[in-house]
Amino acid sequence: MTPAVLMLSGPLTREQVPGLCDAARARLAAAGTGLLVCDVAALGPPGLAAVDLLARLALTARRAGGRLRLRGPDPALRALLDAVGLRFEVEGLPEQREPPLGVEEAVQPGDPAG
Repeated sequence: MTPAVLMLSGPLTREQVPGLCDAARARLAAAGTGLLVCDVAALGPPGLAAVDLLARLALTARRAGGRLRLRGPDPALRALLDAVGLRFEVEGLPEQREPPLGVEEAVQPGDPAG
């Protein structure tokens, strides 16, 4: 199934947040996948308005029984989200605590199996 996609572009204002949350809720319901992908590549310079919007969109997705994934976040946006303690799945990156596919851990001779 194809996930719901919400394209975000900046600059953002607080007045846009309720409408974007409504759009996210509608797209999640229509897609039926439980996954909302937010394309943030055109968001522009990150700021607190973007952090607030993404936090609210994540909450909206959770309340609808889904989850949020980011597509194309700027490294500065990822750093800002990390600084405020918000963690998001990012499309194309392995989830936390999971090694990338095709990468094996090195084993030293004499290490016990386990």
